[in-house]
Amino acid sequence: MRVLMQSRKTLFSVPGGDTIQILKTKEYLEQFGVTVDLSLNLEPSLEGYDLVHLFNITRPQETWTQARNAKRQNVPFVFSTIYVDYSEYEKYARTGVPGFFTRHLPKRATEVFKILGRVALNREMHRGLLPLWKGMTKLVQEICSDATGILPNSASEFERLKNDFVLNVDEDRITIIPNGYDEEIFSDDFDSITVNEELLKSVRGSVLCVARIEGRKNQHNLIHAFRDLPYQLVLIGTPAPNHMRYYRSILKDLPRNVRVIGAVPHEQLPLIYRVARVHVLPSWMETTGLSTLEAAAMGCNIVVTRKGDTEEYFGDYAFYCEPDNVDSIRTAVQQAYETPVDPSFRKHVMENFTWKIAGRMTLSAYEKALRSQE
Repeated sequence: MRVLMQSRKTLFSVPGGDTIQILKTKEYLEQFGVTVDLSLNLEPSLEGYDLVHLFNITRPQETWTQARNAKRQNVPFVFSTIYVDYSEYEKYARTGVPGFFTRHLPKRATEVFKILGRVALNREMHRGLLPLWKGMTKLVQEICSDATGILPNSASEFERLKNDFVLNVDEDRITIIPNGYDEEIFSDDFDSITVNEELLKSVRGSVLCVARIEGRKNQHNLIHAFRDLPYQLVLIGTPAPNHMRYYRSILKDLPRNVRVIGAVPHEQLPLIYRVARVHVLPSWMETTGLSTLEAAAMGCNIVVTRKGDTEEYFGDYAFYCEPDNVDSIRTAVQQAYETPVDPSFRKHVMENFTWKIAGRMTLSAYEKALRSQE
């Protein structure tokens, strides 16, 4: 089987969770014998490919062009939606000029405004912008209508997608493929991991937040929650390119028990998670939070937002908070810190949410999609 994966043009210049999902899915599909290529072009030649796999609904004008290209060349495609809804953040927490517009524009107009903002800031001008005249809802409806299979990361993600874009999709075209963590990296084998002793000492017994530093991840409210807590908070991550003002604002008045240490090599994170006590990600929206999965796999208690799909992944094992409520974040952190880790939580994550499992499920979805074309 030969498959072409396609995604947004900024997949590597502005990497995100979708970048990891695509690369890890590709890696494990190749282990299962699938030939997988990756293209960020809008209209590549599909000669010799059995299937196209499209990712990410956040730039539907690009995905729609790629879907039209597959349809024109008579190659079936499946679609991993990766649909997040940041409208609550846009309405209540975004600041500056963008915040002014997003508070006063309708939801769909806000999404178009953000796309055009990226065009201006990141010089993303290309012909893939032209389909925007159709409107986001129409673009998403057409992509999903033409897809041979739709592969959301959770049932709740698909329900959100269906409701927000008024989709009428046959259930037999839906295959839920959860996000995962890399079990080969996040294991109990620490012999090959070298971490600076001072860094390791600073995170031992601490509360971690491993994420890009940006408004949507909500580090500002997290830091405020720690002003009255006796624990150490360590933020690991760098600011998103368009959130430098937010980054500077959180650095202005850090409490003594909060440290920001920037990026850490991914291969060092297993040992860092292991010596920490809690991982917290109080985002305005998460499909899962890949760092949360990694932390849970290494034995941390986790604090996560209720906004999004986290409860479908973590059930009663997690400690939940409301992102707009500092007291809620503080209480969840206290509970997570003072509660012993349940060993069955780690087992739950290891048995259900690895990239190897996701790769195997994706291959099954491919086979199902191709059978439907016979």
